Amino acid sequence: MGSKKIEDALFEARPYVEYYDRLEELVRKLWKKAESEEAFIQMLEGELQRSEEPFKTDIRIFLQKFTALEG
Repeated sequence: MGSKKIEDALFEARPYVEYYDRLEELVRKLWKKAESEEAFIQMLEGELQRSEEPFKTDIRIFLQKFTALEG
């Protein structure tokens, strides 16, 4: 699993998210736990369900950016 994709998605999401530091911390924590990219996405989607707005929107933006990137 390439962390460059994580870095790129965080970079692209940064201008649009309200709680960047919180998002970055969550993303890095889940990325370390994930055994695959699919598992990472599933964990993020789980966090999306549990989160409150506006952080929920931040996660959604990151997910959009992450899934749009290749490899």
